Amino acid sequence: MTDRELLDMAIEAMQKAYAPYSEYRVGAAALTRSGRVFTGCNVENRSYGLTVCAERNAIFAAVGAGEKDIVKIAVVAGGGRVPMPCGACLQVMEEFGVEEVVVISPEGDFETYKLRDLLPRPFELD
Repeated sequence: MTDRELLDMAIEAMQKAYAPYSEYRVGAAALTRSGRVFTGCNVENRSYGLTVCAERNAIFAAVGAGEKDIVKIAVVAGGGRVPMPCGACLQVMEEFGVEEVVVISPEGDFETYKLRDLLPRPFELD
């Protein structure tokens, strides 16, 4: 699967976002090592701490389907800026083996980052 195809799936997921408070809609598509793709969107709640990011929704959907080896995730957002995953999402990505994070700019260009560059020192139990 190409990065462009993965981003297109994330764009489709973004259309389903529930963001009545921030109006910042985010979509994500997680590619597993087996080749399956799981999508997610952000879901806000008036009690902000209960909000769940698109990246975690996509990863949790994969895990719920029995997929725990995720190699890449694409993230898109409205609002005119390049989306970058939050720290909580980066930590969850690390837990499930994400190697690359692809984000799309407002101009339609996409950038690819190694997860270890975005989260060089993840929380570990050892």
